[in-house]
Amino acid sequence: MKPVYVIGTCDTKEAELRYAMERVQAAGAPALLVDISTARSHAQADVTPETVAKHHPSGAAAVMGHADRGKAIAAMAEALGNYLVSRGDIGAVLGLGGGGNTSMVTEAMRQLPIGVPKLMVSTMASGNVAPYVGPTDIMMMHAVADVAGLNAITRRVIGNAAHAAAGMAINAAAGMAINAAAGMAMNAVPAGHEAGRAVGLTMFGVTTPCITQIRRLIGGGCECFVFHATGAGGQCLEKLIDSGLITAALDITTTEVADRLSGGVLPCTEDRFGAVIRTRIPWVGSVGACDMVNFGGRDTVPARFAGRNLHVHNAQVTLMRTTAEENAAIGRWIVERVNRMEGPVRFLLPLHGVSAIDAPGKPFHDPAADAALFAAIRAAWTPAPNRQLIEIGAHINEKAFAEAAVHAFRDITGGQ
Repeated sequence: MKPVYVIGTCDTKEAELRYAMERVQAAGAPALLVDISTARSHAQADVTPETVAKHHPSGAAAVMGHADRGKAIAAMAEALGNYLVSRGDIGAVLGLGGGGNTSMVTEAMRQLPIGVPKLMVSTMASGNVAPYVGPTDIMMMHAVADVAGLNAITRRVIGNAAHAAAGMAINAAAGMAINAAAGMAMNAVPAGHEAGRAVGLTMFGVTTPCITQIRRLIGGGCECFVFHATGAGGQCLEKLIDSGLITAALDITTTEVADRLSGGVLPCTEDRFGAVIRTRIPWVGSVGACDMVNFGGRDTVPARFAGRNLHVHNAQVTLMRTTAEENAAIGRWIVERVNRMEGPVRFLLPLHGVSAIDAPGKPFHDPAADAALFAAIRAAWTPAPNRQLIEIGAHINEKAFAEAAVHAFRDITGGQ
């Protein structure tokens, strides 16, 4: 059985970490204590700070002995990530701590493939955990009381976390074999099931009819994974592409670019489409929901946008219609990256509208703004044998567009 790696700074939290190890072992799983203290530690850990530090690209000296605690933490986090990825025996990773420990351990956890169990007990877990979790499957558990001594509260919280980590290590999810050393998680198909191509699709509420039709049309030879285009959704898709779990994509809903360029709350990162460039997987893209920028409730929309075309989607979401100028910038930003894709690519333009509320009679219907988007894409497009720009005389949610997307997908995947 693969062990649970219990990780933290033994110079400040040795008792708590050893208690977590004891609880893991009592639940029936082996455990290893990994000490990531950046100051001198005399703990008898299974894996010492010096051992971890040697995995820094510049060696242990780049980690140990820093007078600047922030630099030491950053260097140890990088070394820990490299150390964990080098291991082939991880049953689960359990981290404990406050701000410094959470930063180090979760940064390292994010280097591991999706599917490796990752649980962080943290004093930071009741706030915004997006910087810690990112596009991965890290579980954040609020410590409630600080991880600073064993008492009735910390024993219960740490014990629950330890039992959860042990349970995940003992009962590895069916159908998934994890190899951290290879940095990959390969689908293991249960007996009696036929392997299918793993296909990633991006969707928003306003492109749901399109993606629903694509899923019906694509056929049983593919297993579809749908990602909500909320900023994190695009990152999750690309994390899985980089991990080898997604081997083709129908990236129809690229609205996160609009939020990035216009100050919305669901932006993509600068690396959007980067995984496709790196891996050269078959990719069908489009401009779904690029007619909108997302904000929270109506009162959260910045004052500078007060005169814009705003649509209250619900009490928590207000949408802003993109202008022709913004659409042109969106088109250029996307195509600059698509032009760098060397795998088989098809990019589709739905000439009659890009979202459910961009159709005729709907609040964001603006043919001139859409035309600016399409014109910018045409102008920036660099022709290449592997890439085709395809214009579809249909709305993105019409059956004709879904059929064209599936046809393009089959064209670049050999009909599979």
